Parts: sequence; C-alpha cells; structure tokens
Amino acid sequence: MIFVTVGTHEQPFNRLIKEVDRLKKEGIITDEVFIQTGFSTYEPQYCDWKNIISYSEMEDYMNRADIIITHGGPATFMGAIAKGKKPIVVPRQEKFGEHVNDHQLEFAEQVSERFGSIVVVEEINELQNYFNLDLIVDESSNSNNLRFNSQLKQEIESLVR
Repeated sequence: MIFVTVGTHEQPFNRLIKEVDRLKKEGIITDEVFIQTGFSTYEPQYCDWKNIISYSEMEDYMNRADIIITHGGPATFMGAIAKGKKPIVVPRQEKFGEHVNDHQLEFAEQVSERFGSIVVVEEINELQNYFNLDLIVDESSNSNNLRFNSQLKQEIESLVR
C-alpha cells in the first residue's frame, strides 16, 4: 500500500496529487493508494482519498504503508522515519504556489545529504522512478530511525563543541 500525505497547509498541492493519480491511472503504480489531499482542489479519480484525516488515521496509514510519499514538512517525514520507513519527500515549492517560500525543499535536501534517511524528489516527473522498494528501503539496518538519531546526535554534538 502507498500512503500519500500533503499535510494541512492552506495552499493546494495539486502537483503531487495529480501525478500520483496519473501514475495509478497508467498502471505505473499497481498498489492500493490512499491520499490525504489537505486543501488541494484536485480530486483524485484513481486513488482513494480524504481531505483531512485524524492523527490516529495517519499513524495507521503510515504503519500499513510499504511506501510513504509526503510533503516536506519535517514532522511528517520524521514520523515516517520513526516507523522505520524511508519516505519519498516531495517538497512544496514557492514557484508552484504551494508554499510561501522554499524552506521545505532546502530542509529536505539538507536531511537527505546529511543522513540519507529520505528520498527527495524535486521534479515531479521523476516520482515514477521511485516505486522500486529496493531504492527506498535501507536493508543494512533494522532501524532507520536509530541510524538517523545517531547521526543527528553526532551532528548536534559537533555544533556545540
């Protein structure tokens, strides 16, 4: 199962939702897909969806998902990491009217470069390249969360020395 979440920011994130819906329609995605669409105006035709879900529903979808695709909100993608998942992060971008600036893109790129715990997709047409689980599952560790926390601790310690 694939879980997609765009968060609750008031600007639409139609770019991501349309692409996932297109990939499902064209059979590139064959798994069941559930999308939390937030305040987006596009309504998926080929995926199950709901605008807003409760925290417990989100936890349930994240636990059940083989693949999690999320916006660049740190709390969301770190929640996926805490569950031992390596999320595909598609940051909202200012140039598409998805956010007020590019802080999601900048932060996600830093996390990806420093820790390797997320996959960042900046160009939406590249999303279709990431549906091979081998690309997003860290086979070398039973806990991606432990590895992330260890690297984050080292980074913080190096800054406070």
